[in-house]
Amino acid sequence: MPRAEAVQAAETLLFWVQTYALIRVLVAALFLCVGIGRISPEAKGSYLFRLLILPGVVGLWPVVLWRWIELERERRAAGTGP
Repeated sequence: MPRAEAVQAAETLLFWVQTYALIRVLVAALFLCVGIGRISPEAKGSYLFRLLILPGVVGLWPVVLWRWIELERERRAAGTGP
């Protein structure tokens, strides 16, 4: 049964890699559709710019998400957010 265990381990690993990739893409899509306009009003309507930064946002998604949350907290604390 070592072969069956190896297949099960490979399937489990593949599942987690796919889940991680999905999270990266979802965070990037959400940030590029909603977040970037809230963080930088100058970026509104600049769709080519969003395509240019897409690889960086996907690669650095934990940092992007963390900074986005921090900036939203600051906006709400200042009373300028919705």
